[in-house]
Amino acid sequence: MSRFLFTFGILFIAWLGFTTSFNPQELLTGAVVSLIIASLAFKTFTDYGLSFFQPKKLYYIIIYIYVFIIALIKSNFDVARRVIDPKLPINPGIVTYKTKLKSDTAKVFLANSITLTPGTLSIDVIGDELFIHWIDVTSDDPEIIFNEIGADFERILKEIFE
Repeated sequence: MSRFLFTFGILFIAWLGFTTSFNPQELLTGAVVSLIIASLAFKTFTDYGLSFFQPKKLYYIIIYIYVFIIALIKSNFDVARRVIDPKLPINPGIVTYKTKLKSDTAKVFLANSITLTPGTLSIDVIGDELFIHWIDVTSDDPEIIFNEIGADFERILKEIFE
């Protein structure tokens, strides 16, 4: 019962944060929605979700968001330069990125982060290999591919998920 109430409380606080309103109708709606979601997901939330409330993991989540935003900005400028200046080289291709992550969740986060940064697109994940379409393949060397595409993401994701 306490796990259910904890999940309900977290969901209701999130609802209040998103709506920023104390209108009775919105409070009632938030309570009902939070009750429904909590009744369906409290076991999963408390089994897996609570591990992210550890101070060390929260620290790495904040660092990950910062690193991701920096990578996103850099890759946006890179792709914009390639669009504006057609003389810049474009050497598209599909590369195999070998990940050291073991957790499936971490691999999904890595693949999504790579896809969200312009110039790269995760195509498939098979075992510990990600197949990535890259706008400018600079090398076939797996170590260079690892360092240029996702080494920064992977280092932090390992701290969060493993």
